[in-house]
Amino acid sequence: MEATTLALLVLIPLLVWRIYFRLKGLLGVRRQSRLWRHLAPAILWPASIAAAAWQVQADLLALSSLGAGALAGVWISRWSVRLTRLENSAQGRFYTPDLRHGMTVTMLFIARLLYGALDLYIDQRAALPAPGGEFLRAPLTLLAFGLLAAYYAAYGYGLLRWRLGERTLAERQCD
Repeated sequence: MEATTLALLVLIPLLVWRIYFRLKGLLGVRRQSRLWRHLAPAILWPASIAAAAWQVQADLLALSSLGAGALAGVWISRWSVRLTRLENSAQGRFYTPDLRHGMTVTMLFIARLLYGALDLYIDQRAALPAPGGEFLRAPLTLLAFGLLAAYYAAYGYGLLRWRLGERTLAERQCD
């Protein structure tokens, strides 16, 4: 076994560990609810799903994988919004996301990307490298992407509904 392959095998667990703790610090903290923070994913992630669907419209398996991932992402997101701690105080609106669902969905997508990078590395080391470009159109990649994109889009939409439907405590005291 070559030194670069050994180094890669050592570095991948370290990379996963670092990504996990970085995401844990980003996803599991209390945040102030800002309109753009909910509106941006509710608009941009569905646009990216539509762009991916446009790219694979001829491949029925890839398109159905993207749709299945999107349906699962919406379902998990609805569950996650219910578990999110929503606060309405005099200082403003705050939310604390449920860490488990966001971490699981994000790490599944990152695992798929790491698998693709490892596969690309192995293919390039072979005597006859396989033609690339099919990883992004693979049904499993599109399933993971649809899950991630729909989860964050629906989560943003759920928080947007909460934010627009609820008045702040200061607004209530004025009535």
